Amino acid sequence: MTTEMQNEAEIFRGTTEGKTTFKDARSVRGTPKQGMPAFVLGEELAEMAKSDDRIVVATADLASANRTNDFKAVHPKRFFDFGIAEKNMITAAAGMAACGMVPYVATFASFAAILGAEQIRTDCAYPRMPVRVIGTHSGMSMGFYGSSHHALEDLGMLRCVADLTVICATDANHLRAILRKSADHPGAMYIRLGRGRDPVVYDEVPDLEIGKAIRLREGSDITLIATGSQVRATLDAADAMAQDGISVRVVDMHTISPLDRAEVEAAARETRAIMTVEEHNMTGGLGSAVADVLVDLPRLPFKKHGVPDRFVEVGPPAALYNAYKLDAPGVEEVVRAFLKGI
Repeated sequence: MTTEMQNEAEIFRGTTEGKTTFKDARSVRGTPKQGMPAFVLGEELAEMAKSDDRIVVATADLASANRTNDFKAVHPKRFFDFGIAEKNMITAAAGMAACGMVPYVATFASFAAILGAEQIRTDCAYPRMPVRVIGTHSGMSMGFYGSSHHALEDLGMLRCVADLTVICATDANHLRAILRKSADHPGAMYIRLGRGRDPVVYDEVPDLEIGKAIRLREGSDITLIATGSQVRATLDAADAMAQDGISVRVVDMHTISPLDRAEVEAAARETRAIMTVEEHNMTGGLGSAVADVLVDLPRLPFKKHGVPDRFVEVGPPAALYNAYKLDAPGVEEVVRAFLKGI
């Protein structure tokens, strides 16, 4: 990872040893493409489309923000900008899918999943159309833009939609793996991305199976099940606790629906406790999905960690992660307190 990328992680994630930089000049004017390690979306889709004529891409006036303009540069006749008309975009994508195309439609997660929930359910999932709705800038990563642009409810809203695959990208290489697997995946998908400054978890493109979690770290005292933006923070917290002899298993539960029940069951059998970590409202998201599995198993200590059931404040992303204990030191603090109480 380059020094520039590490600096971006400090500004937007606050991941470096408690030295949180809330804002500097770079966060005001935006970040050049090379400083956005997870925003390989347009680049990867453009490469896939060279050998797959079915792939088309659409956005809603956000081609620069989500880097779909990288696809447009290579395949201009297969790129569509719908302007600020997200619902229409998703419905049109369902029509394209009905004609044999595999459309990837991208906009902010708050507009894709929350504004477009009806279209995702009725136009895409119900008829099992291979539409890939990509929600970027999820969680509270939009920071200053406030609640209208935060997406802390999207997983809860969409994981209960039948025949809809819901998956969260962890970093750039993980996103590449998801996109490659998605081309021939049956039915509709919601792919959740962060802001694009996500720190590296996977040094190479992982061998990913949709619906099967990735165990990143072994441990016996507690299993931390994380998704998306919280995987790196959770790994860092586990490394810190290992210095004190606390054995922490870390699982990247990238697919929220269908959830990998077997991985949750293994954690329940093999470790003393389970805690979920997510950049999402604690009601309805990853924690609730894991709880749905645990309710059928012998009882063990379980905790959900994420954003409380409230609208978060407006502020720099790193400050919000710090405030809600979703940076590495915060996750570590919550885990230690949980273990102490059981």
